[in-house]
Amino acid sequence: MATEEKLKPYSDEEVDAKIVELGLDGWYLEGGWLRRKYSTDGWPSTLMLVNTVGYLCEAAWHHADLAVTWGKLWVKLTTHSSGGITDKDFALARQIEDAVLWRPDPDSPLEGTPNKFVFSKGTR
Repeated sequence: MATEEKLKPYSDEEVDAKIVELGLDGWYLEGGWLRRKYSTDGWPSTLMLVNTVGYLCEAAWHHADLAVTWGKLWVKLTTHSSGGITDKDFALARQIEDAVLWRPDPDSPLEGTPNKFVFSKGTR
């Protein structure tokens, strides 16, 4: 895909369709931003989540806006240079979602935490 195509902003209708196509449950369009709210079991887990998202944004060199409070993190994505939501935002949303909600497979040698510290159902 050419760079110009990757950076072309999507219309609101295209954003809504792309969210469904990519299986980004919990993500939604609001005010020109691709948004997601994550709920956690408290402040320490929220800070771990902020650090995870921050790392992914820095590694991608595409930076989200974050709002943080006890037990909640809101993530907002847009491509400022393109004036809207682009493939960059969807690619980063996918990376964030995969990292934040990752748990070991049942047949993995990794046990995984018994605590559910990030909740998968995001609500506005």
